[in-house]
Amino acid sequence: MNWLRWFVVSAVVAVPCLMDVEATQVRADDSTARPNIILVMADDLGIGDVSPTNPECKIKTPRLQQMADEGLTFLDAHTPSSVCTPTRYGLLTGRYNWRSRLAKGVLSGTSEHLIPGDRATLGHLLQGAGYHTAMIGKWHLGWDWHKDGKEIDFSKPVFNGPDSNGFDQYYAHCGSLDMPPYVWVDTGKPTSVPTRKEGVTKKENPYGWYRNGPIGDDFEIEQVLPHLFDKSIAYVEERVKEDKPFFLYLPLPAPHTPIVPVPPFKDASGMNPYADFVMQMDHHMGQLLDAVAKAGIEENTLVIFTSDNGCSPEANFGALAKYEHDPSAGYRGHKADIYEGGHRVPFIARWPGKVVAGKTTNAVACLTDVYTTLQSITDQPREATGGEDGFDLTGVFGGDEASEREALVSHSIGGSFAIRRGKWKLCLSRGSGGWSDPREPKAKQQGLPPMQLFDLQADPSERSNVAKQNPEVVDSLLRLLNDYVDSGRSTEGPKVANDREITFLPAGVSFPSP
Repeated sequence: MNWLRWFVVSAVVAVPCLMDVEATQVRADDSTARPNIILVMADDLGIGDVSPTNPECKIKTPRLQQMADEGLTFLDAHTPSSVCTPTRYGLLTGRYNWRSRLAKGVLSGTSEHLIPGDRATLGHLLQGAGYHTAMIGKWHLGWDWHKDGKEIDFSKPVFNGPDSNGFDQYYAHCGSLDMPPYVWVDTGKPTSVPTRKEGVTKKENPYGWYRNGPIGDDFEIEQVLPHLFDKSIAYVEERVKEDKPFFLYLPLPAPHTPIVPVPPFKDASGMNPYADFVMQMDHHMGQLLDAVAKAGIEENTLVIFTSDNGCSPEANFGALAKYEHDPSAGYRGHKADIYEGGHRVPFIARWPGKVVAGKTTNAVACLTDVYTTLQSITDQPREATGGEDGFDLTGVFGGDEASEREALVSHSIGGSFAIRRGKWKLCLSRGSGGWSDPREPKAKQQGLPPMQLFDLQADPSERSNVAKQNPEVVDSLLRLLNDYVDSGRSTEGPKVANDREITFLPAGVSFPSP
């Protein structure tokens, strides 16, 4: 992709909104005015995979483009981590994931719960604001299966699932869709007891593979995506009959592996199954938006669409490049990496009459900000815990150029940190910190320096390490990150404890002297 062209296009379309809309207008004054909230998070969808955030996108995403035309699109939005589980933690708690016990990597489909029941979440926040709360989709934050030794007893209830984290009801599978067991759990109750095992190897299907394991008779891999949208639409239709507002958290299993588009989307892109699957996801998103409109609640419903990290290499970047499509839209890296392609993602918000329409913004945002934003919209008080790393985006929703966010901390699958303030981004790694070249062992063999400083304004593709030329910038960013770690928060408020001892300096690097 031509980076200069992309940068110029971004600069042009991202002219700050001049509408005189006060941030307070985005807030609701009482429970009767509080909007319904639908939060949809795709899985492994790159910033280059949808037209609202990539003018050169070769995959057709008309329904998300329509949503963007009716709402606000962020061009500089980020996930707190470049992989699944930690991003979900950050989104739901408003707290950087590296403060939790999960220092790196992701959970499996049989992992125990990660978020303690007394940790504030979006579910708890909105229950407190009088909402009915539901989670439908991919959880991937662990829950406690009933086990007899190492074997799961699927006839017994599940504990410490989403219902312990503020959701009145949920319908979900535990891990990624390529992680067994493949069993639906409906608010603590498995819907079937598996009588067989199933799986597909990468050799059998390089796109549609999934690990071998127990699968319920009512769990059809290829139908999971439409099934979850059907469940979500049914939930919306049910809740409009009630007086209280609702919050639907819909974390999708797509376009993550197994990449399994079904007709009429199979082969529809003319590129590869990944592109087909993105088109299918876009179609189902349109069905959900249509259901909101049909229910007559469009004017009082805030819909947010985003992704949990950048695109996975499972999408086959090489095959897509033949059609001049880049899932990372010119940014370096992809899922798992500390580079921008790992955590810069689509983020679209639509709320007619409240969120400015048909605009883009260069305001820096993180998915941890969703917590504080919804706290503000529903007029809930700030607490010592909950949203420790979240900043209010309601001003940006109303047309402001930026929120109060001073800096952004990013985290890779391998536990590498990055901190960005203004144009400067400091990566505390020798390489990608993830899966793209160079991985950390190779970067060390090559003798690459232990830290990388990038000027994202001059070098958005992160190719020129200017750490040696700017030691004072490196030192200031290290001190700021240390303050965030030590305070247990990056927002104003009392000092709180992290869940573990946190170290962020690469081997061989000393903290700057006073």
